[in-house]
Order: sequence, then structure tokens, then C-alpha cells
Amino acid sequence: MSGSVNRPVRRRTFVLGSAAAAGSAALAGPLASSASAASFGWSDDGSNYVVDTGANLVFKVSKTNGDLTSLVHRGTEYQGYGGKNSHVESGLGTSTVTIAQSGSTILISVAYGTLKHYYAARSGENNVYLWTNKADTSVSATRYIVRVKAGLFLNDEPDSYTYAPTTIEASDVFAKSDGQTRSKHYSKLRVIDYDYIGWSTGSVGLWIVRSNHEKTSGGPFYRSLLRHQSADGGGLYEILYYGENQTEAQRFGLQGPYVIAFTDGGAPSSSLFPGTLTTSWADSLGISGYVAASGRGRVAGVGITGRNTAYAYTVGLANSAAQYWGSARSSDGYFSIAGVLPGTYTLTVFKDELAVHTTPVTVTAGATTTLNTIAIPSSNDPGNASAIWRIGDWTGTPSGFKNATLMTYAHPSDVRASSWTGNVVIGSGSETASFPAYIWKDVNSGLLVYFKLTAAQAAAAHTLRIGVTTAYANGRPQVTVNSWVSSIPSPPTQPGTRSLTVGSYRGNNYTFTYSVPASAWLTDAGQYNVLKIDVVSGSGTTSYLSAGTSIDAIDLLA
Repeated sequence: MSGSVNRPVRRRTFVLGSAAAAGSAALAGPLASSASAASFGWSDDGSNYVVDTGANLVFKVSKTNGDLTSLVHRGTEYQGYGGKNSHVESGLGTSTVTIAQSGSTILISVAYGTLKHYYAARSGENNVYLWTNKADTSVSATRYIVRVKAGLFLNDEPDSYTYAPTTIEASDVFAKSDGQTRSKHYSKLRVIDYDYIGWSTGSVGLWIVRSNHEKTSGGPFYRSLLRHQSADGGGLYEILYYGENQTEAQRFGLQGPYVIAFTDGGAPSSSLFPGTLTTSWADSLGISGYVAASGRGRVAGVGITGRNTAYAYTVGLANSAAQYWGSARSSDGYFSIAGVLPGTYTLTVFKDELAVHTTPVTVTAGATTTLNTIAIPSSNDPGNASAIWRIGDWTGTPSGFKNATLMTYAHPSDVRASSWTGNVVIGSGSETASFPAYIWKDVNSGLLVYFKLTAAQAAAAHTLRIGVTTAYANGRPQVTVNSWVSSIPSPPTQPGTRSLTVGSYRGNNYTFTYSVPASAWLTDAGQYNVLKIDVVSGSGTTSYLSAGTSIDAIDLLA
């Protein structure tokens, strides 16, 4: 299969710019209330708590609402664009803000109703550690956004540049005069693809290192806001819960740490990456919902059989309270997922993004749950079924289909997109690359697939399958084979928000099956049978916001 939907971020390991080595021992007691007399410490300017890390970083937190009001590195102020501070969501409002210090750690605590947020600084580090505990829905979505002044970094991700002259959808998708589209939604990356996001001038780097995302929703392949740049500055995001094209219920509890990190221009130290980031120094800080490493467990699998080695496999753990994931080793399927909260989870094995096996697993604090070899039944992978013909591969993604790669960082109307029409002839050798990744009722419904059958094949009934990865406005395929018309299928459960136009094909993978009777086929082996695929739905509006769906694979079974 040609093409690729996802472009993994290039990861390099650098040490933090001017950071000294931080102590790793856990604090011996509760935080003291007085400041250290050394250069590392804090002060009160009347409106803010001012923290000097003793390295090259001084930051301020509002005593009124917990906003980050200043972020000065090597004498340069990075905080602020459009008169806005950095904060949880779009700002919490009046909050209770307190500060305390013990030895090499300073902790600022912010309480806003049931939500609690924390900033921590360590002596000699150019990092700000953050935790956010969301207990309920009193705050709608949850994100932390670092708002960075204009002109400090070049825009090296132009697709997330949000200033363009023409608004083409809602208030967040724009078109330039050359026909290219821009939106803060267009990140290219799934959560599993990155550990950090940010900018670098070559001599200074500003990054957000993401958390382990154990209390977020959507799984390892979810896409959400990462960063954006506009005429008056830029934003770096840590999304703690985002409702756009969401496939799971919201989880509650403490999320973090995630880190605002300054470097000497390189990427953040690998010691800060999720899965390796340890904060034993925070064990006794009294952070609400904090669970130390000793209160967590690990799941390890000795291997996975029944894999298609042409694809990467991911193992996920999920329940209503938490989610985790890890990669299966390509040679034998071995996997290890550490730092898991105790509980019973559904373990899911993904072939690329397609779930091909599930099993329950129980995790105990301080212990490793070791699993024997997991055998994926052949029937669990639809790609194993014998087919007369197949368009695309069963991966849970539209990878390889026309425009699939572009759609993770552009609007479907983008000038760079190939025509959304795409009738194909089976046997041409370009079936997948010629067939559109997305089909909309008001754009390209009625796509045609031409194919021939042998006399023996035409004498039998066959099952036609269409796999989809998400749908907008209940869009689903109805098929016509020659003169035979299928019934209209019921819509599967899918997210209720935009998807296909905001850079995401990730919804709930679903397979539509159609039992096509032998009477539908043309009996002359030299004739082309014609399959027509229409998108049906009574909802949606027009054009690219009409009912639509994303294609995973289409095949006719033998």
C-alpha cells in the first residue's frame, strides 16, 4: 500500500540547555512556608508570586487567578500575546493561590472550585512542572496553553498558522490567497507520535513536554491541538480533555506532570519524556490525586502471534479511569507498559490503528502483571479474509487513499488536494491511490468501482465490505451493484463534532457488510460489474459539512 497517513515526529536526544542536574531524592517532609535565601527562591510583588529557579528562568504566577503572567528566560520575556496570559483553559477566574518551598522545590497551588492546578520549580532547572486535577465537568474542555509573544520564533509549522485572510469554516479554518488552508487543528500528529512540541531558534528552544495522558480520552491515535501561530503570537498546548471528534467519555483526576521546558535550542532531554519522567521529589508535596511510582504497576507481554509483520502494532490499556499504551516489538510482539494505576483494564492490540484483539488484565500496585503470548485469531483481522478484490488495507486508517496524508493538515477544499472524484477499475494497479479517502453526500457521492468476475464467481452470492474510520453527520454508505440496491444501513456510533474538515479521520472503526445475491452479477465474464457507493444521511449541511465518511478498506470476499 502506498502513502502514509501519519508522519512521526523526528526525535533527537539533547540535554536541557543550562539546567543543572536536579536532585532525585523524595522530599523528607511537608513543604515549608518560608523562602530560601539563595538565588533559587520566590518573592511576592503584590500581584504575583515570582519564582527564580536559580538557572536562567524566572516566572510569575498571579495571586488572583493562577495565570502564568511572566516567563523570562535569559532576560527575554516570552509570555503573552494579545494581552493574554498562559493558563488552564481560557483562564480560571478568581482562585485561591498559595506558595510553599522546601529545599530544592517550590510549589504553587491554584484552587478554582473543584479544579486544582499546580506549578513546581526545581533548583537549577529551566523547567516549570505542571499538574492539573479536574474532578468534574465544572470546567468544560481542559487544556493548558502557553501564550508566546510574537516574533520570538519562526513559524516552522505553517499549516497551524491561524492567520489567513478568508474564513472558510466556523471561526477556526482559513484560506490564504493561494488556496492553501490553515487552522490550529492541523497538527499532523497523533498523541503516540510525539513526546514534546514547541519551537527553537537554534540557540533557544521553548517546549511543552506532554504528560503520560493517563487521564485524557481518545487513546493513542487521537489528534488534538498542539500549537498554533498567528499574527500576534503563538500558543503551545497540553490538551487534558478535548471534545473535538472525541471517541471516549471524559476521564477525571490528576493529569501530569507536563513540563514547560527551555533549552539551548535542542529538543528536551529524553529524561523528561512520558514513560521515563520520574518525579519522586514530588511524592510528598501533597498534590491532590498524586500517585507515586510505588503505587503503580506494570503490564508485560512476552509476545504476540498472528501479527502481519508489515505493520506496527500497539498495545493499549483502558478503563473509565485511565488509559495507557506501548509499542509491541516488531520481532516478536513483546511489550511493556509501566506506571499503570491499579485496576482492571481492557487490553487492546492494534494493527496500525485497527483493534484486532482484546482481553481483560488486572494491574496491582508495586507488581508486574506478566502475560503469556497473546494469539490474535486470524478471523479478528479482516485483512486475512480471502477477497476477489480489495481497495486499501485494513489498518483502521485511510492510509494510501487519495488525499489521505494531506487531510491531517489541510481542509478538503485546499488547493493541494487532488480531485475528490475517483472512479476506479479493479486491476488497474492504482485502485487505492485513485480512490478518495473521504466521501461526502454533497461532494463526491456516487463513486464507481468497475470489476469483472469469472463465470464461477458470478454464479454465487458474495459479501461486500466497506470499512470506515469515522463519519460526520451520520454519513454511511449505501451501495448499488448493477441494478441491485442495498438497504440503507443504520449509522454506527461516531463522534458528533467535526472530523473530516479539522484534520482527523479518527473515530470508531466500523465495517459495513452487504450480502449481494448471485442475481446481482453480470454473467458475461467479459463485462464490467459496476459498484456505486453513495453516502446517505438526513443530517449535515452542504459541501464538506454534508454527511460524510472516511474509508479504511473496501473488498469483495471470495
